[in-house]
Amino acid sequence: MKDFLKHTKRTNLNTSIRSAVAGNAIILFSLIYVTSSAISGCGNAYSEVKKAKSDSNDTIRDSASNDGVAAKIPDALDTALYKKKLIKIANGDSSGRWPVKTGYPHAGAILPFKRIVAYYGNLYSKQMGALGAFPPAEMLQRLESEVKKWQAADTSMEVQPALHYIAVTAQGSPGKDGKYKLRMPFKQIDTVLSLASKINAIVFLDIQVGKSNVQTEVPLLEKYLKMPQVHLGIDPEFSMKTGKKPGTVIGTMDASDINFVSDYLAKLTRDYNLPPKILVVHRFTQAMITNYRNIKTRSEVQIVMDMDGWGAQSKKLTTYREFIYKEPVQFTGFKLFYKNDFREKNSRMLTPAEVLHLKPQPVYIQYQ
Repeated sequence: MKDFLKHTKRTNLNTSIRSAVAGNAIILFSLIYVTSSAISGCGNAYSEVKKAKSDSNDTIRDSASNDGVAAKIPDALDTALYKKKLIKIANGDSSGRWPVKTGYPHAGAILPFKRIVAYYGNLYSKQMGALGAFPPAEMLQRLESEVKKWQAADTSMEVQPALHYIAVTAQGSPGKDGKYKLRMPFKQIDTVLSLASKINAIVFLDIQVGKSNVQTEVPLLEKYLKMPQVHLGIDPEFSMKTGKKPGTVIGTMDASDINFVSDYLAKLTRDYNLPPKILVVHRFTQAMITNYRNIKTRSEVQIVMDMDGWGAQSKKLTTYREFIYKEPVQFTGFKLFYKNDFREKNSRMLTPAEVLHLKPQPVYIQYQ
């Protein structure tokens, strides 16, 4: 519980660190999970986390209730429609960067045929994102309301709802293994899967590795990743390769880390006859991703580079252009914050119509 509480208390520290790292107007904002003023009011969440830690003992136990979900894969990919959709989301870009030239995905690919709209968070905290901020029924209703807004903003692309659950959270203290991370118990992932099924949503499991690494953490979630409706997110912000504690500096991942994850997911799709997996990679600074040109694309995995900084509209748009548009990988995402996008004077959350003016158009939208 102390680990999770320290993770919660990082708010002000994260703000100052990211502002110092930025050095210019492009990245004066950040992804912040909690507000310090809310700490005193989160006793119930912390007691649940303490219980979760007791249940899991910082290890992941098997609860095979969700194994054996059968994949339904179309016979073939509609390549003509795929190309048409890629051109559409390039949104008239004439730089030659977009659409990214890659091979075709395997049949059953979600992108770019649908736009994903996700609620992000953790069930143990009302402060880490929309997923845990509201009672389950209300949360699902709110997500469906956002889905309708995006469907209305672009009637040419079907919208796919999603729940994006933080399954491994970075921590401010080392924990038993000294890795500054806490794994959530499987029963929580099972709950998220059950909630998602109520609205035909897909699920993303998100990993903040702390001083661990993706090579260790990703395989521990295999029982879920081999399900056709479960995808993955990785967060370089909390990958502490320098040895610093999470929340004291912004972390980083290399192309080699992303390639390991995509290769791992690709093997799962082959072994279990699954449709392509989606891999969301969070980013709001250049240094968060190194050697982006070496990131490999595969027919079994669809990579989304997600701009997840918060702040005034102009800063968010500039960050997208500088670190997502100029360093193309495959697909793009954009994060919207119900609270933090309003923190600065005269700032507000961008509308779907405004986000859709971006080049390329994001195919993954995340609400925190």
